[in-house]
Amino acid sequence: MRALAFGLMMLVFPAHAQDCGGAKNPCQVEGGSYHIMIPEGGAVSGTVMHLHGAGASGKGTLKAGVAKQAINRGYAFIGPNGIHPERTRFKKNWSVRANGSTFVRDDIAFLERVLADAEARHGAPRDNVLLSGFSRGGSMVWDIACYAPDMATAFAPIAGAFWDDLPEDCERPVDLFHTHGWDDRTVPLEGRSFRGGEVVQGDVWASLFVLRKVNGCAARQPERSAIKGDRWWRYWTDCAAGSITLMLHSGKHGPPKGWSVDVFEWFEGL
Repeated sequence: MRALAFGLMMLVFPAHAQDCGGAKNPCQVEGGSYHIMIPEGGAVSGTVMHLHGAGASGKGTLKAGVAKQAINRGYAFIGPNGIHPERTRFKKNWSVRANGSTFVRDDIAFLERVLADAEARHGAPRDNVLLSGFSRGGSMVWDIACYAPDMATAFAPIAGAFWDDLPEDCERPVDLFHTHGWDDRTVPLEGRSFRGGEVVQGDVWASLFVLRKVNGCAARQPERSAIKGDRWWRYWTDCAAGSITLMLHSGKHGPPKGWSVDVFEWFEGL
């Protein structure tokens, strides 16, 4: 019934007509492009920018649950396009900081240009931004949360964390909601290595340790935890600043069903 209601709503309130940004005509900025959807009817309450996984595209994110949920709740949705980093097998990717990796684009600078262009051209608000991402895109979200936290209001990575060498410190505390599958073999919770150990996916637990230090969390253990169906939650909300929510689920490499609802309830409750 909820899916039917959403479909009817989209017929009444279709994504805003625009000169660029649709599936077939991405908006161009210096260094790349992005797709965008703007909800019809009333003020836009914020912006969600979602970073696709390695080998995927911004166009593909327009059909994701997080995009539909964003439009449903009155947010602009942006799906930027990653481009080819050197020495990897994916032509569409993000410039995640990792040993031995070089890139053709500084994605932090690129994504800042995307947000500025989306605000100027489409009215996508900059003062209430949720940055999310999947897999390699999730790792890019961790990098931005650490090195350029002013880009967004809050951060929601899925199945991707820092790569080695992990940062010793970050710019400032942030609010971050990390989601990971317990049976993820593509990006295991403990990470894995490539090129004979030259490049290593970071350990999620170690990434959380770094962020707890940055946020000034007094204790290693979470303030509280909960089990809800096939999801295990841990909350660090008693930190000096910022907060950390960890949601583990029983699945593999991907978000669990209903993740977009969970993340919006978290974001809107901050």
